[in-house]
Amino acid sequence: MADNSLFGIHGAALEVRGQRMGVLASNIANASTPGFKARDIDFRAAMAGADGPGGVGDDAMTAATRYRVPLQPSIDGNTVDLSTEQTAFAENAVAYQTTLSFLNGRIGQITRALRGE
Repeated sequence: MADNSLFGIHGAALEVRGQRMGVLASNIANASTPGFKARDIDFRAAMAGADGPGGVGDDAMTAATRYRVPLQPSIDGNTVDLSTEQTAFAENAVAYQTTLSFLNGRIGQITRALRGE
């Protein structure tokens, strides 16, 4: 069942969205850390680097990670804009849940087919 053809691109999408959630959470957690540079993962770039059944490799994730350009520079060098990060986190969480729901539905279909229902 680890074969990527059963789930299409959704397995890789879930992986990228999970990694992105971690990056955005790190940005939020470091909103008050002097000199912290906010990062984000470019979803399209990461998905373009998906290498078949192996999913998204570390090289693709690293290449898709970008530093965020601050809307308003901070005196202490921190580039986290808390409202931007919270919005991006919420949008990513919804997309993650949507992808997870699709995969759960697909797994349910496969389970019912194996049972002969």
